[in-house]
Amino acid sequence: MKKLIKEITPKPPIIKFFQKYILTKYFITVFLFLIWMVFFDNTSFLVVNELNGEINRYEKQLAYYKDEYKKNDNFFKKLMTNKSEKEKFARENYFMKKPNEEIFILVVDSTNLKRADK
Repeated sequence: MKKLIKEITPKPPIIKFFQKYILTKYFITVFLFLIWMVFFDNTSFLVVNELNGEINRYEKQLAYYKDEYKKNDNFFKKLMTNKSEKEKFARENYFMKKPNEEIFILVVDSTNLKRADK
């Protein structure tokens, strides 16, 4: 009698769909493969995404350093070709002077600047 009742009562459509398509060995295999590739493999999506972020960061650094190199190269060429620029650079950065010349270095007291701002 119980068997007869089970056979007579129809299964809900969602359970039929679940049994027919979801519980197949092919679906389970593909699903497990995708989970493995996304999370656990050495070339998983997460690792590849992280490596792409590093590549972008390094490319930005490379562009920055190339730009700085161009600036420094232009400055160096300007210094090596122009005697007055070389003298100006030496006087400003290394406090060099001509004979019989005095240099005055002015130091600004930062405590007074802070009080003036308030």
